[in-house]
Parts: sequence; C-alpha cells; structure tokens
Amino acid sequence: MKAEKKVKLRGWRGTGAVTLVILVTGWSAAAARRAQGQAAPAAPAARPAAASAQAPEQGLQHFKVHTEEVLVPVMVRNRAGDAVFDLEKQDFRILEDNVEQRISYFVNDPFPLSVVFLVDSDLPQRTAEMVNKSLGAVLGGMAEGDELAVVLFSQFPRTVMDFDSNQSQISDVLKRAELGHTFPGSASRTMTDPPRPTTLSQDAGVPQSAKILGRVSKDLDDAVMYSAEMLRTRGRDRRKLILLVSDGHNSSNNLASYTEVLHVVLANDISVYGVGVSEAVLDRKRTAIARYVEATGGDIFFAPTRGGLEDDYTRILEEARNLYTLSYVPQGTDRSKEYHSIEVRVERAGLHVLARDGYYVLQEKK
Repeated sequence: MKAEKKVKLRGWRGTGAVTLVILVTGWSAAAARRAQGQAAPAAPAARPAAASAQAPEQGLQHFKVHTEEVLVPVMVRNRAGDAVFDLEKQDFRILEDNVEQRISYFVNDPFPLSVVFLVDSDLPQRTAEMVNKSLGAVLGGMAEGDELAVVLFSQFPRTVMDFDSNQSQISDVLKRAELGHTFPGSASRTMTDPPRPTTLSQDAGVPQSAKILGRVSKDLDDAVMYSAEMLRTRGRDRRKLILLVSDGHNSSNNLASYTEVLHVVLANDISVYGVGVSEAVLDRKRTAIARYVEATGGDIFFAPTRGGLEDDYTRILEEARNLYTLSYVPQGTDRSKEYHSIEVRVERAGLHVLARDGYYVLQEKK
C-alpha cells in the first residue's frame, strides 16, 4: 500500500497567459508615505498580465489557461535530496482551504527562466573572494530562452546588469568581478529614497566584492523587494526567481517590511532560491534567507567552498526550470476570501515536496 505524505504548498504561481487578479503591495509608495509619517492604504490591484507575444523557443513549454485556473509549480525530492521526475498526475492530490480539488492540467516540461542574481557585496573578505570567483559558474545553469540580471547589495541594492540572455555579455560582466577590478559606482541613495531597478550603473561594471564596506547596514528585505520589482514586468510565460547569495544578515533599517516584500513576491509569481555562505552555513535556522525560501516555494543550499557554491548555481537553475506544473479550477471554497491555502499530497512514501503555502486574491469592490 502506498503511503500518503502531506506537504504544505508555499504559495501560487501562474505560468502562461494567466490573468487571475492578485494582491500587490505598492512598496515604493508605501516607503514614501512611511517617510512622511502617513499610514499606508490598502494594497491596489495588480494589472492583469498579457499573453506573451513572442514565439515560443524550441524545447520550452508554453500554454494558456482559463483565468480562473490556479497553477502550482512543485519540486519533489527523495530522501537523498535528489529531484524526482517520474511522478504522474495520479500521484498528486491538491487541497485548497482543506477542500480537495480536481487536477485539470499536469506537465513536467521545461519553462524559460527570468532570474535576478542577487549577490551580497558585504561579506567577510575570504568569503567575498570565494563568491567573487564563483560568479561566472552561474552560466552553467542557463539554457536557451533564459535571461539573467545581476544585482549587488549591502545597504542599498544596485543593478550592474539588466536582464540579458546573451551569455557572452553576461560572462564579460561577471569576469570583471572575478578579476577583482574596482570601478567607480553611482552615488548612494538616501534612506528616504526607496531603491528602484535601474541600469544607470551598468557601464561602471561590477565593483570588487572583496572590498569590505565594514559592518554597515545590510538591508536584505529592500534588496529582495528591489529584485521583485525588476521581475514584476516579466511575462507569466516564464518562471521568475531570485537567486540570492548571502550570509543572511539583515538590518532593522529596511524601508520595506518582510510582510510587504512577501506580498509583492507572491503576487508576481516569484520564487526565492538561496545559497547561504559564511555565517549562514554555521547558523542555518537563523538566516533571513530561509524565510523567503520557505514562503515562496524555493530551496536553499549552504556552500562552505567555492566548488559547492558553483554546483549550487547550476542545480538551482536546472531544477527550477523543470518543476512539475499542476493546475486546477477552485471548487467549493469561499471566493470572497483574500487568501487561500494550498496543500499538496504526494502518494508515494519517502518524498519531500517544495512549493508555496497559498495565494492571494484581491476582492473586487461592490
């Protein structure tokens, strides 16, 4: 008899031309209001995403679903931690708000990725040198149709390269970091100016990550928000993720709260994958990275060595591209609710599922 394993799903992500209205928190405006001492209003509705006008790349899965369908990307691992790719539709069960749903769509084909490579630039010197030399290895996990942007952060996030699918150009930018050159950067923002995605510093290149800035404020929440805003405009025919490399430290000076960031991340179909370095390797439960990973259905690895770090980049991107994708049309649940929990059950013993906890729906005003 097959054992049944209960696993909570960590959120909702639509892939394809899905136009389900999702709750979005307007972070930039909220930060400005907070600076002026004003209360934040209710979150506005997200704009429905349009279907991608681009022709699908060969070997990548593209499909359209009805607006009421909920799409559920799922990663399944065995006890050894290896990905399991031989499951069928009948091996899965999905419950929304504890009500079982009928799976209407099931596929295990690759989807193109949109990735923000978010790298902590305020690390201990030896760790910074290791990370600096490893950056180029991220190309090993990229495939045709994928695109990648590079963002460094400490007190403020900064785009050093906007989204690009040209691996040669990406390599040139990352090699600058590996060579350890120091380039002049753009002027720092004030704490009252919320960071926005920009490519103004792109020509300046990648600053030397081994140059320690001292124990200044490290605003990880703001960096994740910055990256989420970059990914917000990418199409829902792509899987959107933040690949975060950090020691997990996070200050109390962030403009955005964790809750605000999480709303934007979940509303825009984004998963956070983490690679913990330095102190995160020794104290895995305390790291701030884990909160985002667990809430968004990503995964986290810990790399004490350069080789492990480089392997993690490839593994994360390859596995994120090849998740199971299930969908269902919600039945028997209260559609007036703002948030709906999701639970996935896998009817095979010894397996572990990575996915999100639920999804937000903004209610229409009557």
